Amino acid sequence: MAITVRRHHHPLLFLSIFLLLSYNTQAATLALFNKCAETVWPGIQPGAGHDVLARGGLELRPGQATSLRLPPGWSGRVWGRQGCQFNPATSTGKCATGDCGGQLYCNGIGGAPPATLAEITLSQSATAQDFYDVSLVDGYNLPISMTPFHSSAKCVTAGCVSDLNKMCPAGMAQLVTGIHFHSFCFY
Repeated sequence: MAITVRRHHHPLLFLSIFLLLSYNTQAATLALFNKCAETVWPGIQPGAGHDVLARGGLELRPGQATSLRLPPGWSGRVWGRQGCQFNPATSTGKCATGDCGGQLYCNGIGGAPPATLAEITLSQSATAQDFYDVSLVDGYNLPISMTPFHSSAKCVTAGCVSDLNKMCPAGMAQLVTGIHFHSFCFY
């Protein structure tokens, strides 16, 4: 999943595995890229008082991309959901990881651990700082990295791009529908 954040005259980020985020001076564009070999369903949860984007969820097949406009000052988190099956008529179902209440469209609901998170906070103006990080506070399910895109600042890549499932301590492991997942902080 790959995420890139771009704002003219300002540094931002690139999240690599499935999401890409781009900004300009008035608004930002969140471009989501699925770089995984499997379909991934991005979940998007805004911070309190911020707009829900794309109803909070969507489906991206391998190699597929889409983009969403972010208003100035937007904050929130994005994560990849795996192993999802949804009823096309009702948009209800379940995801093996990152599930948000059995819904395709999370509508402001966060994902159930384990889920690797990309967290973004945009400033209200093009001259103030924006912030980004990759967090394992809710566990790990997919590799993600973020790197500045078209930025004049010297921001560094943030991410977790190794397959942590291969080195997960037994006490932190969780098996989900035959796939091995874990969380360092939650379990």
